[in-house]
Amino acid sequence: MKKELIQEPEGRRSFLKNSLMVSLGFMGLKYFSGAPVFAGSLPELYEKYGPLLDDPKGIFNLPKGFSYKIISQAGEAMDDGFLSPGRNDAMAAFKGEDGKVIVIRNHEISSDDLENGPFGKDNSKLQQLASSDIYDRGYSKNPSLGGTTTFLFNEDTQEIEYQYLSLAGTIRNCAGGPTPWNSWLTCEETFESKLDGVNEHNHGYVFEVPATETASLAKPVALKAMGRFNHEAVAVDPDSGFIYLSEDRGDGLIYRFIPKEPGNLTAGGKLQALSLKEAPRFDTRNWDSQKIQLGDRHEVQWIDLEDTDPEEDDLRIRGFNLGAARFARGEGMWYGNNEVYFACTNGGKAKQGQVFRYIASQEEKKGNEDAGGYLELFAEPNDKEILRACDNLTVAPWGDLILCEDNSRPRLIGITPEGKIYHLGLNVGYKSELTGACFSPSGKTLFVNIQHAGLTLAITGPWHG
Repeated sequence: MKKELIQEPEGRRSFLKNSLMVSLGFMGLKYFSGAPVFAGSLPELYEKYGPLLDDPKGIFNLPKGFSYKIISQAGEAMDDGFLSPGRNDAMAAFKGEDGKVIVIRNHEISSDDLENGPFGKDNSKLQQLASSDIYDRGYSKNPSLGGTTTFLFNEDTQEIEYQYLSLAGTIRNCAGGPTPWNSWLTCEETFESKLDGVNEHNHGYVFEVPATETASLAKPVALKAMGRFNHEAVAVDPDSGFIYLSEDRGDGLIYRFIPKEPGNLTAGGKLQALSLKEAPRFDTRNWDSQKIQLGDRHEVQWIDLEDTDPEEDDLRIRGFNLGAARFARGEGMWYGNNEVYFACTNGGKAKQGQVFRYIASQEEKKGNEDAGGYLELFAEPNDKEILRACDNLTVAPWGDLILCEDNSRPRLIGITPEGKIYHLGLNVGYKSELTGACFSPSGKTLFVNIQHAGLTLAITGPWHG
């Protein structure tokens, strides 16, 4: 039985229309994060919406006037006959017909996690799928259980009208990103290989899922030209069609994919790695010393990569040896206001997280493959009372950056256009990270997952005061 609202209720443009204030606003981060980051004193948090109030149901604390509703739970029957999978991860919301919202949701499920898979604990529902509808059937004995689901949400009733399996047979679909052509790029956070009797195919790829109200499975095509590695998230620049990708490794890279045909990713393209022009093989992690300073802009050049569909998980190592910069677990990534924002979960001296932004040059935006942009470190508080292990992120329609934390008592963290950091929500009900934060096109509803509990929440409230 679904849990209903527990507080008194009080309202994403498409990602291409993300706030015009983000760029100016984040200049304020220099002021906030630029305070002595290793000092013992704690800067005062901004209470944009007031303090978080205790939830009488003991699940999710929010400010006064805000409410949440659990709209989906793992294990419930979906409209296509499959079970709603667990381990909900990154999501994006798209505009549907008649004001409805289409949400595509990842599921970070491993092949042996039958408890959270869509086919039942004995995989009996696997027989409902044709071989062409699933990427890796696992010889009908060990199907890959990750993938995506899609649901149609009614903002007036705050209810899901129907939900269905939209991609099947992948592994550990962690993050991804929306495209300008109305689809979701979902990424496998794994490097599992083809193995007789276990996996029929290699894994570690990006797949595309159309945003559609018609309940159907996406054609499971691995976009191998976008690289085989421990993928996390992607962000698409609508001007150039270039795609930026993060890698969830402690020594990961940031990649750029240049498609042969923007909007048609199956046609292939070129994969590159980010390098600081003045300092090849630069370490941005700041673990031992503050090598990259807050607010400083560094000119970027992009290095062509070879053998981007490798048999060994060495793409990041070869890229670094060629001069690419190294990052501390690149995770959430989002495009907004002509820029790309991404989080590094355990960057900084305290290993509590960093937020970067990448600003493409005008030549790069025009599609010049030889052009680069600029990298800037936005935030690195180095204080777990402010920020702990930032992961998925999104940009609100009014300019705030919203971050999900990855720890046993995670918060939703907000950063205003003026650079003030506030706490928007706190998971008190489950020892689970928060994932998938994204806004509806109207900006009225913030969707977020409590991953290990398999819950999707819809949060509403006085966003504009």
